[in-house]
Amino acid sequence: MNDNKHLYMICHPNPALVGSQYEPEQFARHYTAGSTRYYDGKVIFAELDIDFREPYFGIEKGLEQLVPHEDGRPKATKFICTYRVLEHVDFDSIKKLYLTNPDGSCYGLEPAPYDKSHKPDMLRVFAEITPLRILGLSRNDFSQYGKWITDPNNPKGAPKVLYTQFDLNIEEFMKDFEANPLLPPPLPSIHPSKLRDAINELQQDPGKHTKGLSLDVSFNSKSYKLVRHGFMFADQKKEIFFPMHSQERIEKENYKFWRNM
Repeated sequence: MNDNKHLYMICHPNPALVGSQYEPEQFARHYTAGSTRYYDGKVIFAELDIDFREPYFGIEKGLEQLVPHEDGRPKATKFICTYRVLEHVDFDSIKKLYLTNPDGSCYGLEPAPYDKSHKPDMLRVFAEITPLRILGLSRNDFSQYGKWITDPNNPKGAPKVLYTQFDLNIEEFMKDFEANPLLPPPLPSIHPSKLRDAINELQQDPGKHTKGLSLDVSFNSKSYKLVRHGFMFADQKKEIFFPMHSQERIEKENYKFWRNM
């Protein structure tokens, strides 16, 4: 019986497949506020279909160990796997993606078709979340970036990835930086001059499509408000998109999360 049992894939800060008797909101609070492990930051996780099975994982054995404590408290976590997790997860099994603030408030996103139109050759900032954590600048559009980063011939890629695009007006930033080289960084942890140099490099070399900005996305220092379209799971054959809702909608549906996002 799988009643009151959940299967979660933690995507940030560290990948893991975890069984739990906690509902998603309880699970979010456990990792940010209620666990004996010390962690101060964002958590991003997905709930998987409880019937999902893959020979790589010992899911059945893990779920069997989800039994309440002697005092009746539900079992918070049973780690099933912490290595090459996303690579072995079927995208069709991903039911919902949850964004969690350091205070434990969380907000769930539902999958939806990706139907955005893109201006060709426009420079964009992408944040890889798992299994890679690189912040990069690219002339690929949101969907193309997933194909590029999961290409088997790409030495900097991975078979499957979760990533997002940060909202940054490149032209406006370049004008502002030229007028004031001391302006605050538009992306926390990225020095404006480094961002300017990367933009110039791509603009001056049409044959170059990507440029790394940081070896670590440093997601904890960046607001969810920077997310432009949403979050994308992708491989060479498929993608599953979780659109980010408007701030107005988030405020209305979950004020606590909105206030701290």
